[in-house]
Amino acid sequence: MRKQFGARASKADIQNYASSKHWDGAKFDNLEVTKMDINFQTLPKLLFKQFCEKEGRAPLSKIPITAFDKDAFLKQSDQAKYIWYGHSAVLLRMNGLTLFIDPMLGPNAAPIAPFPVKRFSNNTLILIDDFPEIDLLLLSHDHYDHLDYGSIQKLKPKVKHYFVALGVARHLIKWGIPKKDITEFDWWGNQSFNTIDITFTPTRHFSGRGLTDRAKSLWGGWAFKTATENIWFSGDSGYGAHFKNIGEQLGPFDFAFMECGQYNENWHQIHMYPEESVQAAIDAGVNKIMAVHWAGFTLAQHTWKDPIDRFVKEAVKQQISFSNPDLGGLHSHHEEIGHRWWDKIS
Repeated sequence: MRKQFGARASKADIQNYASSKHWDGAKFDNLEVTKMDINFQTLPKLLFKQFCEKEGRAPLSKIPITAFDKDAFLKQSDQAKYIWYGHSAVLLRMNGLTLFIDPMLGPNAAPIAPFPVKRFSNNTLILIDDFPEIDLLLLSHDHYDHLDYGSIQKLKPKVKHYFVALGVARHLIKWGIPKKDITEFDWWGNQSFNTIDITFTPTRHFSGRGLTDRAKSLWGGWAFKTATENIWFSGDSGYGAHFKNIGEQLGPFDFAFMECGQYNENWHQIHMYPEESVQAAIDAGVNKIMAVHWAGFTLAQHTWKDPIDRFVKEAVKQQISFSNPDLGGLHSHHEEIGHRWWDKIS
């Protein structure tokens, strides 16, 4: 078995998962009924679009990434700052701590599939060489576009601790991460990390890295609260009532990284349309939003610019503040970043 796959759930793992009220005895369940509308009737059309109708679905030229400025990133600040590396990889500096969320910097989002899903940017793994020590690495779920063997191996010498969705630890342990360095979270699980209060929030999605481990680990988002700031990473999700519940329990939020991209009518219940992403942020009481889960890979049939174009249009319509940072740029969540950098890329 390829190392990228990770680890299957053992009997001991299953016994541990059974302590979660979201485990039904065989798998983890969403909070509401969630299905993917793919069957023998829809599959041929879906495959034809995936492999034959490729125009506009990826940039013709690679998306550039601003070089990492270690001194600027580590410079003391009273405000959280972040760097986005495309898709859902976010490097966050908050209260003097460095956090890395879903640090998938590998070149291929389908490493065990017969056809590669290539990244829109080149040489992203080497970015890790310049990164500082990572106080905390967080994983929202175990899909390949969020959890990557090569990235974890390169990051391993730099990472102090890992916060992960319940069930994801088994992959890291197989890849050589000490169990003592990993903390697993069920939905609404909460723990203080130094001066940051961190909560694992529910999403409407699924997990799995192969044909036999579907929903054998949990999926979710992350909320980060300090004495002065409240930031949320939504995680992959279809639209649902949980967003309002998150806002009621943990909001309002100053800023949120909102999932926006890789949607399709056949799996609408596990990935939001851009308009729903904006509405989800409003439901959760977010003051300013940023679209993630795009500009990294082609995982759906929409054009690569469609998520951000629709997201911005809806944010303007709903009169909610938003930011459009370029890849690799260092920013504070207080900044208004309105430039349409993707318009300059063919």
